[in-house]
Amino acid sequence: MLTNDDARAVLHNAELICPADEVQAAVHRVACEINAVLADQHPLVLSVMGGAVIFTGQLLPQLDFPLDFDYLHVSRYGKEQQGGTLHWRVAPRENVKDKVVLVLDDILDEGETLYAIKQRVMALGAREFHCAVFADKANGKAKPIRADFVGMELPDRFVFGYGMDIHGAWRNLPAIYAARE
Repeated sequence: MLTNDDARAVLHNAELICPADEVQAAVHRVACEINAVLADQHPLVLSVMGGAVIFTGQLLPQLDFPLDFDYLHVSRYGKEQQGGTLHWRVAPRENVKDKVVLVLDDILDEGETLYAIKQRVMALGAREFHCAVFADKANGKAKPIRADFVGMELPDRFVFGYGMDIHGAWRNLPAIYAARE
């Protein structure tokens, strides 16, 4: 965990890679794409805590169809900058059975977490699985899953802001920053 001064220093030294207005435009575009595909499906929307909380909170009011909502909590990162073991804090519940499920997440990095979520949701009997991520990291690696809806592509750097943290800090930023290496 960063001290307040350390967190401010990280932000001061970071590079702005996506300003807030571009973030909002990307969220709006994703909402329009989701509306076009899922408007008649009455999906169950599952938000991946805690990274997707801002994306979810700003996306849901732009969806113009009825939906059910729940969340799950799984992480490979914790407060680290590299993915590790998958930790389920709140797994998908049995309410996914026979549902069209839309999972919302902050970033598709290596894809392991979102792939595990899809496997779990489908094993619980979901009728269809869709996923939307605010960002897809262009890391040049083969990923086990592709997102159906993507807000923006980000470079292969450690990014934070708009739900994504750096050592537990700065999820609350309206823009996207990259840590200096």
